[in-house]
Amino acid sequence: MTATGLHPRFVLLLCFISTAACNTFAFTEEPSDRGGRADGYCSRVLRAQSNRKEGNSEFRLRVEGDPESYHPGSTYRVTVTAASPSYFRGFTLIAMKDGAEGDKDEDYAGNFQIIDEEETQFMTNCPPAVTESTPRRRTSIQVFWTAPPSGSGCVFLKASIVQKRIIYFQDEGLLTKKLCEKESLYGDTTDKPLLDCCACGTAKYRVTFYGNWSEKIHPKDYPRRANHWSAIIGASHSKNYVLWEYGGFASEGVKQVAELGSPVKMEEEIRQKGDEVLTVIKMKAQWPAWQPLNVRAAPSAEFSVDRTRHLMSFLTMLGPSPDWNVGLSAEDLCTKECGWVQKVVQDLIPWDAGTDSGVSYESPNKPSVPQEKIRPLTSLDHPQSPFYDPEGGAITPVARVMVERIARKGEQCNIVPDNVDDIVADIAQEEKEEDDTPETCIYSNWSPWSACSSATCEKGKRMRQRMLKAQLDLSVPCPHTQDFEPCMGPGCSDEDASTCMMSEWITWSPCSVSCGAGTRSRERYVKQFPDDGSICTLPTEETENCVVNEECSPSSCLVTEWGEWDVCSATCGLGMKRRERMVKMPPADGSICGAEVLEVEKCMMPECHTIPCLLTPWSDWSDCSVTCGKGLRTRQRMLKSPVELGECTEELEQVEKCMLPECPIDCVMTEWSEWSECNKSCGKGHTIRTRMVMLEPQFGGDPCPEAIQRKKCKIRKCNRGQGNSDEKKRRKEQREKRRSKQGRAEGNSEHPGCRMRPWSSWTECTKICGGGIQERLMTVKQKIKTAQLSSCKDRKEIRACNVHPC
Repeated sequence: MTATGLHPRFVLLLCFISTAACNTFAFTEEPSDRGGRADGYCSRVLRAQSNRKEGNSEFRLRVEGDPESYHPGSTYRVTVTAASPSYFRGFTLIAMKDGAEGDKDEDYAGNFQIIDEEETQFMTNCPPAVTESTPRRRTSIQVFWTAPPSGSGCVFLKASIVQKRIIYFQDEGLLTKKLCEKESLYGDTTDKPLLDCCACGTAKYRVTFYGNWSEKIHPKDYPRRANHWSAIIGASHSKNYVLWEYGGFASEGVKQVAELGSPVKMEEEIRQKGDEVLTVIKMKAQWPAWQPLNVRAAPSAEFSVDRTRHLMSFLTMLGPSPDWNVGLSAEDLCTKECGWVQKVVQDLIPWDAGTDSGVSYESPNKPSVPQEKIRPLTSLDHPQSPFYDPEGGAITPVARVMVERIARKGEQCNIVPDNVDDIVADIAQEEKEEDDTPETCIYSNWSPWSACSSATCEKGKRMRQRMLKAQLDLSVPCPHTQDFEPCMGPGCSDEDASTCMMSEWITWSPCSVSCGAGTRSRERYVKQFPDDGSICTLPTEETENCVVNEECSPSSCLVTEWGEWDVCSATCGLGMKRRERMVKMPPADGSICGAEVLEVEKCMMPECHTIPCLLTPWSDWSDCSVTCGKGLRTRQRMLKSPVELGECTEELEQVEKCMLPECPIDCVMTEWSEWSECNKSCGKGHTIRTRMVMLEPQFGGDPCPEAIQRKKCKIRKCNRGQGNSDEKKRRKEQREKRRSKQGRAEGNSEHPGCRMRPWSSWTECTKICGGGIQERLMTVKQKIKTAQLSSCKDRKEIRACNVHPC
């Protein structure tokens, strides 16, 4: 490399871009006798004397999440960007150990992984470096970088940029990033498997999975209804077996976990590895994905490791999702000091199995063709991704896993002293007492014990809780959901001075023979010696007989011990369960192994029809659907019992009628009549119009408005001299008109065939004030045979009355 850190490949690229650029630089090559990779090409030193700028802020190298340190073996997204309106045509990116010269293979740290082959490629004559595929204008590039193993020290990620005739290479600044190895909090662990483990004996661990994928922490597009973690599947295994790894391809078992949440195929693959696997790790699925720990305890499982099978891997699906998972890959529990790691705690981000191309939780199935490599999800994958962040920030972890050593067995190589709690077989579980819980009561697991209420040696108490999930027989009462026991503060003992406290038994050892009858043993440890100094007489080891193969003949085969029984195929009623074992060695005479490798038996779950629904109390009734009169109201309750117990047929909502005070009814009137004639033939008079009440107001409705209106009218002026005579004359004419009209009416009533009775008297007014109505009738007295039916009928007249206000 040059003083500026440029490679010849890089300078040749610059000449390819612009001939003038080559004339701008003067190159001096220093010979080197040290042999490096690619015939020493990476170690050649070229000095560029040109328009090289220091401290420019247009370009930036960034590691996703902006970490200050790296976790050995972890994969990070590395980007090189140009601030608008700047751009660059070419680049070189390399990762070197602190203080290295670049002339040896060991000087380079970690490995780059190409994301887009059209944009980036490995440098032909210097494989550790990454450069552009084609020279063109660009504003950003990105690659993956996998950090080196533990013990590699600090690493420098360096980028050089070509823009026109200017080369930017910063040993200190925005184009150089220094990352140092993150210190382990719980002893030395290696993120890449040790070639050989030097630890002695065996160790037992408990792995606990804490999922924190919730709507509160990951709100974007969070699937409220179907969120869950699939059943966890994994194993402790040797370095010759890989369950999954970044940069590798998912097996069929991994694919089924990633896409379907099914661990069956994965477990089959694990068990087929025979002696490469020591323990199969299994934990139940979690529906929903997150619940408080006081409601649902975090799932855990125990497993063992030994010198050859000292790695631990597991995975679980984030559901629903295209093919997203979390897990550990080849976590090494063997230390460099020939001991066993005491504790590992790691936050988990989701990774893509490479079998489905969906970008969101509930994307439709879209198989990846061809299949892609396993890679970690990042915040820049796709704008529709629930983890998308345009700034490229780190993804908030969706889970945390804790691996704790709970026991060591056999002679240990290292002499690091253990405390008492470190050597017990199970520090989280006390000796189990007899459980008198009725079979008809289904509970959750007990929560961990709370802290003691006393911080001194005075007696106090501590509590644990469990949740009643279902009561199968309502006539049988279910015991309490809280449990209390006496306790004392730290350093105090509530036990008798001569009491010897023991750990739980460690799992049985393998059978002493590979064929026929033998023995196996198990051990436990003294958790606390008697306070009075007496000797603990309780046994710490026990043995029992075991049979591996009943026949030991040339035609017999060697098989493993039976695995654990699968869960029952039915959640209620009669179902089936199965267990398997593997053929470790076929018969010596070449015949077919006759040993059974599969066992199936019936299993009985609670009867389906006897499982009632566990429901919340009814909510309060809702408000009536109307503000007056008749309406509806509702109330709801929710299902609390698990879905696994069967379908619930109880109603979750009730509707009933509700009655409020009658709605007010307003007064309804007819339309106004026509205005009457003026009541004066000359001078000032008035005319009126009326309307009638069709519906009286009720229940506080609006009252009736006026039923009669008056307005002034004026026909013509009256003459003063002839006023009296004209008035008398007018009245006389009106009387004659009325007689004539009455006569005609009577004549008409008799002609052409109807004789009418006189008008009846006016009825009483319907109101004493405010405007009422009166009516009178004229009925047919006699009908002539030749008369038409339509010309002979009763008549009715209506008039307003009592129109004065009330």
